[in-house]
Amino acid sequence: MASEETFVIVGASLAGATAVQVLREEGFTGRLVLLGAEPNRPYERPPLSKGLLQGTSAREDVFVHPSDWYAWNDVDLRLGTTVTSIDRAAKTVTCDDGQTVGYDRLLLATGSEPRRLRLPGADRDQVVYLRQLEDCDRLRIAFGESSRVAIIGAGWIGLEVAAAARARGLEVTVLETADLPLLRVLGPEVAQVFADLHRAHGVHLLTGVQVAVLTEEGVELVDGTTVPADLIVVGVGIAPVVTLAADAGLAVSDGVDVDEHLRTADPAVFAAGDVANALHPTLGRRLRVEHWENARRQGALAARSMLGQDVVFDRLPYFFSDQYELGMEYVGYVAPGASDRVVFRGDVARHEFIAFWLGGGRVLAAMTVNRWDLVGDLEALIVSAREVDPARLSDPAIGLSEV
Repeated sequence: MASEETFVIVGASLAGATAVQVLREEGFTGRLVLLGAEPNRPYERPPLSKGLLQGTSAREDVFVHPSDWYAWNDVDLRLGTTVTSIDRAAKTVTCDDGQTVGYDRLLLATGSEPRRLRLPGADRDQVVYLRQLEDCDRLRIAFGESSRVAIIGAGWIGLEVAAAARARGLEVTVLETADLPLLRVLGPEVAQVFADLHRAHGVHLLTGVQVAVLTEEGVELVDGTTVPADLIVVGVGIAPVVTLAADAGLAVSDGVDVDEHLRTADPAVFAAGDVANALHPTLGRRLRVEHWENARRQGALAARSMLGQDVVFDRLPYFFSDQYELGMEYVGYVAPGASDRVVFRGDVARHEFIAFWLGGGRVLAAMTVNRWDLVGDLEALIVSAREVDPARLSDPAIGLSEV
């Protein structure tokens, strides 16, 4: 790639930081501009609801690169800079300070933002969202000043915050509209494991409830019940930041539409991470994944794609979570209604097992709980698309490669 070219990355996220690193590692010697709206250099988000929130990890450990890495690698890192528009005809981006930056290749790594509650009282000072580093700082301080916390939403963030709050000795109530936490993601059999886990650790888990009002005393439900709380954490999902792409005339559905090379219909513009709705060649559909590993992998692949390499993003979705003594890893994808059976291997009661989601006799996805170094074998089993015998699949004496 000619050294006089300029590559611009919008979004100083994990995907963006990984992209600039791989571009340099792959020998790109041109100009690299990394534009980030936040005041902090790129960092990893999982510690925000895990170690950093609990106080077991150091703040400096969350950053993707040391503070001097960008200067040493000749990356023009501009923090606190929001890109307000893209001119694809002129190949420029305009920033909120009025400056324009030209590009030969453009990567959108704008990530996602929390979905906001549209309820009376949602703007109260004791209401906190957890997405950015400053949110974690604020929440950690609030843990020390509070005794009762209500968490609205029993997704991954809500449950991880609940575990962190219980570790700090707070009284915790989790409020969820569905009948079980993580029901949409895991289905009833496996979701029940997480419901039992949190209740066993003293969490008041209220399911099938609707929030009506947030008050000074706590959270009032539609049925009139009041949940006392001096701290309220909202975790009701995230949405991809697509306004910039949409305003530029790029195709946007659930995120920025890209092909299997992470390239938009404009051959000079790419997208990676939470914001990318990518065509997955193995699954045969578009997929947007909101997890750390996906951002890291897509950032690296987008960099190579920007350099003209013939690379394809075909890795299966992967994510992990740590809650109390339970550590889990999940690989694969289950479309709504695609799974007709869940098979367990191991001891569910002791939280040492593998769960398999089957559809049409084939393994679509799998989750390990306190079982390690199996993701590669599980991914190979899923990709093989071979029919399996559920009885053999559930038998720990039979190797995964022999199922």
